[in-house]
Amino acid sequence: MTKPPKPKPLLQDVDKSVRSRPSKPRNPAQPNRPLDPMPDRIDPCLALLKPKPPKGPQWAFEVKWDGYRLSVHVEPTGIRILTRGGHDWTHRFPAIQQAALWLPVGSAILDGEAVVLDEKGRSDFGLLQQSLGGRGGKKRSSDAIFMAFDLLYFDGHDLRNSELDMRRHLLADLVPTGEQGDIRLSEEIEADGDQLLASACEHGLEGIIAKRRDAPYRSGRLGDWLKIKCIQSDSFVIVGYERSTVARAGIGRLLLAARKGDDLVYVGGVGTGFNERSAAELREQMDKLIIGKATVDTGRKRNAVFVDPKIVAEIEYRAWTHDGKLRHASYKGLRDVQDNAIPYQPRGRPGDRG
Repeated sequence: MTKPPKPKPLLQDVDKSVRSRPSKPRNPAQPNRPLDPMPDRIDPCLALLKPKPPKGPQWAFEVKWDGYRLSVHVEPTGIRILTRGGHDWTHRFPAIQQAALWLPVGSAILDGEAVVLDEKGRSDFGLLQQSLGGRGGKKRSSDAIFMAFDLLYFDGHDLRNSELDMRRHLLADLVPTGEQGDIRLSEEIEADGDQLLASACEHGLEGIIAKRRDAPYRSGRLGDWLKIKCIQSDSFVIVGYERSTVARAGIGRLLLAARKGDDLVYVGGVGTGFNERSAAELREQMDKLIIGKATVDTGRKRNAVFVDPKIVAEIEYRAWTHDGKLRHASYKGLRDVQDNAIPYQPRGRPGDRG
């Protein structure tokens, strides 16, 4: 767990009296700005998937973290840690909660990602899930850290209408660059987008994020933030599985679907990426949801078992086939239901969890 930060000395010379910086007289033409009410929660700004990094000085770049999107609320009554869907997970991240209590601020909302890092310092979603007890688990994770990449509210002021550069400037004052506690700054990287992406892929990272420097913070997937991945990875809903007498836990392939408006459309199956533990967890979850008839048209399947589409899986894949199916798909892990399935865009660029 993080140690509390050391207090900074008030004086450089103890023989001198303490003097504050002289305040500037207020311009009467600019009355004091009233305090903004602190939002109970804010829907996150989501990144739009693109095949290549954007060009131009108006874009700032960061590493793409692979974890759970969270907002950390520092309030007069204490700390709240909310998931993307608005669930209160404060109790599940005790180290992050403690680190938030030590932040030098009266009230704030930080946007970021809870991650667990591997031995090479890369975020690993599987390790994060294990630390929380798997999908539906109730464990508390002391291994997770919070990578903060935006500041939405700061000491009585709503910052969402401020441009990104201003929000990041204030965030860096709150969470200084290079600190290695349980709340860390997701640093902006000064580099050409193409070179940064190549480096990220070479080091086994998921990809990079590009953000417009002059943009306000807008909830939803509106294009102010872009994500460029080394390997495509998105969330799909499980609609069934094919039995196998030789595969782990009897699962030959998972049957997957994506959203198309209010409906689901079949996008193929995945039969790799499982280990004994994940396969057993999957089978236990799916066998509680068995239904008699498929909710989507999966074509003719041998030994298929259909399930109520309430489980969301993270799937890596290389591309789409001409008929809208996933190519070279591999199972990565389970997501929360709040993450939902991606929109069906096989010829475009599918969305993801955020």
